[in-house]
Amino acid sequence: MAGPDDNAEMVVGRLKTRPQFLAVQKGERRKGPLFLLEVLDRREPLEGPRVGFTVTKRQGNAVERNRMRRRLKEAVRLKGAFAMQPGCDYVVVGRREVLGVSFAMLADELESRISKSPRTGRSRKASAPGR
Repeated sequence: MAGPDDNAEMVVGRLKTRPQFLAVQKGERRKGPLFLLEVLDRREPLEGPRVGFTVTKRQGNAVERNRMRRRLKEAVRLKGAFAMQPGCDYVVVGRREVLGVSFAMLADELESRISKSPRTGRSRKASAPGR
């Protein structure tokens, strides 16, 4: 439950099951060079935000994928959690470029992408016939 001290340190839940990750795919996508951020507003403002992380096999071997995931988790813990909206789910899809940038740049990019205001219109690709 939300309380008066929640602004001091927001607790961010985790997305763990496949259906949770698939549900977030139906939300907004915020693309960038380091990672893709998928955002879904669950319309439950009293619940805390939840976040999930994924890195595909195409991005590298297990050691590299785990390193990418650890860097993204730490960036969310330090900076991203404060920008997350209550009642929203976030999925961070890591790209190989995460390994090549400084951690400060990664954390700043994550924070700015999370706090970016949602798009108001639908994309052309989503509204194209046959989709």
